[in-house]
Amino acid sequence: MSQTLLDNLYQKELTETSCTIEIQAAFILSSLATFFGGLIILFIFRVALKISRNWRYIEGPGGLLELFSSRRIEANPLRKLYFHGIFRERIEMLLSAQTFVGQVLVILVFVLSIGSLIIYFINSMDPVRRCSAYEDKIVHVDLSFNAFFSFYFGLRFWAAEDKIKFWLEMNSIVDIFTIPPTFISFYLKSNWLGLRFLRALRLLELPKILQILQVIKTSNSVKLSKLLSIVFSTWFTAAGFLHLVENSGDPWLNGRNSQTMSYFESIYLVTATMSTVGFGDVVAKTSLGRIFIVFFTLGSLILFANYIPEMVELFSTRKKYNTPYEAVKGKKFIVVCGNITIDSVTAFLRNFLHRKTGEINIEIVFLGETLPSVELETLLKCHTSCTTFVCGTALRIEDLKRVAVENAEACLILANPFCSDLHAEDNSNIMRVLSIKNSYPQTRIIIQILQSQNKVFLSKIPNWDWNTGDNIICFAELKLGFMAQGCLVPGLCTFLTTLFIEQNQKVFPKHPWQRYFLNGLKNKILTQRLSNDFIGMTFPQVSRLCFVKLHLMLIAIQHKPLFHNHCSTLILNPSSQVRLNKDTLGFFIAESTKEVKRALFYCSNCHSDVCNPELIGKCSCKVRSRQLIAPTIMMMKSSLDDFTTSSQIHASMSREQPSSVTITTTRCTPNDTAEDTNTNTDMLDSSGMFHWCKSMPLDKAVLKRSEKTKHEFQNHIVACVFGDAHCNLVGLRNFVMPLRASNYTRQELKDIVFIGSLEYFEREWRFLRNFPKIYIMPGSALYIGDLHAANIEQCSMCVILATPYKALSSQILVDTETIMATLNIQSLRVLCPTPVSSEPEVKTSPSFPTSGKKKQRYQRIPILTELKNPSNIHFIEQMGGMDEALKRMSLHLSTSFSTGAVFSATFLDSLLATCFYNYHVVELLQMLVTGGISSQMEHYLVKEKPYETTEGYTEILAGRTRCKLGLLSLDQTILSDINPRRTFGQLFCGSLDNFGILCVGLYRMIDEEEHSQEHKRFVITRPANECHLLPSDLVFCAIPFRTTCGKSENNSSTQIQDNTTNVTSLAQESDFYDAPEAHDSQDLYPVSNKEDQ
Repeated sequence: MSQTLLDNLYQKELTETSCTIEIQAAFILSSLATFFGGLIILFIFRVALKISRNWRYIEGPGGLLELFSSRRIEANPLRKLYFHGIFRERIEMLLSAQTFVGQVLVILVFVLSIGSLIIYFINSMDPVRRCSAYEDKIVHVDLSFNAFFSFYFGLRFWAAEDKIKFWLEMNSIVDIFTIPPTFISFYLKSNWLGLRFLRALRLLELPKILQILQVIKTSNSVKLSKLLSIVFSTWFTAAGFLHLVENSGDPWLNGRNSQTMSYFESIYLVTATMSTVGFGDVVAKTSLGRIFIVFFTLGSLILFANYIPEMVELFSTRKKYNTPYEAVKGKKFIVVCGNITIDSVTAFLRNFLHRKTGEINIEIVFLGETLPSVELETLLKCHTSCTTFVCGTALRIEDLKRVAVENAEACLILANPFCSDLHAEDNSNIMRVLSIKNSYPQTRIIIQILQSQNKVFLSKIPNWDWNTGDNIICFAELKLGFMAQGCLVPGLCTFLTTLFIEQNQKVFPKHPWQRYFLNGLKNKILTQRLSNDFIGMTFPQVSRLCFVKLHLMLIAIQHKPLFHNHCSTLILNPSSQVRLNKDTLGFFIAESTKEVKRALFYCSNCHSDVCNPELIGKCSCKVRSRQLIAPTIMMMKSSLDDFTTSSQIHASMSREQPSSVTITTTRCTPNDTAEDTNTNTDMLDSSGMFHWCKSMPLDKAVLKRSEKTKHEFQNHIVACVFGDAHCNLVGLRNFVMPLRASNYTRQELKDIVFIGSLEYFEREWRFLRNFPKIYIMPGSALYIGDLHAANIEQCSMCVILATPYKALSSQILVDTETIMATLNIQSLRVLCPTPVSSEPEVKTSPSFPTSGKKKQRYQRIPILTELKNPSNIHFIEQMGGMDEALKRMSLHLSTSFSTGAVFSATFLDSLLATCFYNYHVVELLQMLVTGGISSQMEHYLVKEKPYETTEGYTEILAGRTRCKLGLLSLDQTILSDINPRRTFGQLFCGSLDNFGILCVGLYRMIDEEEHSQEHKRFVITRPANECHLLPSDLVFCAIPFRTTCGKSENNSSTQIQDNTTNVTSLAQESDFYDAPEAHDSQDLYPVSNKEDQ
């Protein structure tokens, strides 16, 4: 009976304090009326304002027009500017949290919103249908909060540009549906929960508040806070809606199907729904609740499946990639930093790990400034046994300690060649070097630099040391150097490139010439210490022995003079005056390291009778030392005519002094006259490596189309440049320097005509003004008139440089201008002149009929095109000569590349790994490509006064006597004196024995026995010893300085034509050979002709 009494009392109390349907409707309708009413008023006001603006231009009186007219406002425009401009800007500044007061206001609004939400949580403990008494103090606190929200809402409304758009924003909807009910509660003297759960949506502002308070600073922490705010705001809001409808019931049933559900149980139900578990112990019974669950389940699948795993991933990866790398004693590792992306890491791993196939002894630690992408993380997982990723930057010493840079074998810094600002990219990498060297000065650094002018800053770093292995891979210097060599010697660009690319694709050639070319791709530049049995022998003797006995092609050595052990010099094809010392490092063109090991294992006692080079291995002979024969002369570069005595060798560096040309008298001094600088002397720069001249003003180098008859160029080089006044500089100095190398005489230098924008050349000219025979033709390679003005028909080579990087939507479009210019020039045809020589045409194919002499023959202009994107090769030509599958393969398998007509610098990425394993190979490449520049010469090239007297100037100038690369014909040069020369082996031995010329490859016709007006040639790198020669073959050679290459019986002035290392036209069937000088060749050391069996 007592229990019944208590139930009656409770029911009576509930009836007295319960909110009727009318009271609940008043709370909800107040919010709906405010929202839709305000929206309608704003829409009507906008329509009326638009109509009033249109009526201003209608003539005639009208009261309505006068009402909406802005005449009174326009009478004082400053008043309108003040009230609607300045005041609004101040409010916007206040709301954007850019001032201290604004930050306090934003934080205060967020804190009060969380407080209001907490009040809602407290009130939710009571039944939903019960109204709180107005005397409750919590109600007054919530009312004061909402009063402040009303003030903040008014400020935001005033500052909004688009009022309707503001009205429909998330935060505005929250305020509209939570603020008006507070005023209704003041009028009704009772408070109801209603839609106050919408305050949970204010949690979406949490990341902004944390950033203002500087609690979170990294991108990952910001992302994590956004994910958390979305999940929690959705969680609390959905729970609030279910709590309302389940306790209130369906309105059309007057709440008869309601159930008592606490707010905690609502959160439990939402959690079970989001996780798609659904235990069934707490379920929705109302129709509104079930409909909400249906749509919420679909949304929660996306929310839970995406956001929750991403948050877990952020927590795990943050800990995973912030863990310091633990260096194990005895285990080698390197640190790679800089541009760490999926593309750069893929290229690096492909080149670095290829060096140690099946045997990985070095671990790679990537130091990335951002967390790895999904693609990069997948790639790292594929190489998890040898790679580690640590999130950090090389600019902070704490991150350098985490990756143990102090114990690393080296630190490699990657550059982004496709960035929009090359200078900024180089500066950031230089700062990384400075940070590492300041903290760990002994750490070896190999860095990629995009622009050559930035190299000078690295050499100025106090702890930078070339001797410890610090090295620079300069993209612009090497890329333009390759193309310059292709201008000097046709096909040489391809020949040098094949020595450094890796070809792993299986290819089945359809034609014989393809087989020769693909076999040449197998050869690489390799180094090996030479056997002590070679001590005291000359380079020609050792090179001949290696070629005949070991089937190895030795092209250069690292020479260390006996009396200067601290100095070692890299020499290409040294002369017979250079004798090998102990542990001499040799440079070979070979297929594998196993082959070059023969040069180390060779023993004259054990292997003298071995005929098969594969049987030459390490022997047990103990008599492996020979008495060192004291050489009479030690030189840096090769020369095969004049040499000095040992008393003339400078104490700091032994170099050969020329005897026939007094180079020191050609230096430009204040007392020099014009007659002192004529063509009889060569003016060189302070390093002695390049031809130099007095600074020439740009206006004197600029050509005019109307004055074409004044500059009839022949056998010149045309360079097409696409640039403007704002693009990145290409660095044309790197292109000109190899073309102005001092191992060519002034008469051998070819005119260089640049075609492009004059505004661009104004920026480049300060780097070019001291090089002779440089001309500028304002215009474009896309206009044939400008090409004819540069006399492109008579050029020896036309090179098209890639367009400086521009931000494009597709990488395919980066070569658009280059491809269009190539197609434009390829469309030109030049009439071949009829040979007038009384001698028979050596190059004419015997299959051509004699009547063909009456027909006019045309040739294409020789062209060398640079492609940034190698896949764009199909726009220039179809790779139709090979198998159909080759059309989907790399540029290095195309016909244009094999003929030396296309170049791409993408393979330069592999030089970073090459430099780490063997930096000597990169030094040789730099010497071959850049015209002789080495690390010892770097500081001479950055001087602003090239004519200033420097210490050791004489021996530096002697570097001019280095070898030069060229093409020699078998019939119209001194190679015709070699007999027999049926095979390449016989040619190699005969040219080396008699002339000191080192033959390294062939340039052979593709259509030797086909009727074609265009005779294309392809490159054969390091032909086999038994490779049979064809009469039309041209030979890539390393020719000693001042060696006459013409026939001995016809060594007259008629041979000294414009044939410096290439000729006027490839299609004219002329012979390519290195131009002879006006000096008679001298007899070399007596070596009899030896036939290669």
